[in-house]
Amino acid sequence: MLSQVHDHIVSELRESSRTDTIFVLTAIVFNLIVLAINFGVATEAANEEDAATYDIILAVFIVMTVALNVIAVAGLALGRRTRQMLLRGLVDMYRDNDVDRYYDPALMSNYGMRYLLFTGVIAALSATAIVVPLIVRFTG
Repeated sequence: MLSQVHDHIVSELRESSRTDTIFVLTAIVFNLIVLAINFGVATEAANEEDAATYDIILAVFIVMTVALNVIAVAGLALGRRTRQMLLRGLVDMYRDNDVDRYYDPALMSNYGMRYLLFTGVIAALSATAIVVPLIVRFTG
């Protein structure tokens, strides 16, 4: 039974990692695509006398960028909490069976730092996808 519980926890950790990867990759790809689109829209808006349509499109993409990135970061936060709970259970299981010396508790903080870095990448790219086109739009 213990082996089945261990396998289930490890399986849940794998699934959590896959989900986190999907959130991170989706946010990164979306932000890069939106950066290109917003840059093009902002450039056209800066060159037009009546740029209301371009400004509306730019505003919609900015709102969508904020929304998608908030969802991605929330998904990562949930993934982080899930991973912590699963790892605590795994460490407790290892401790109960006198094999905890093979699992370095520092890994827990390393995972936390990894989530912080993922969030930083998403935040930096989303800010770039919003700010750069706005600079082009209003100074171009």
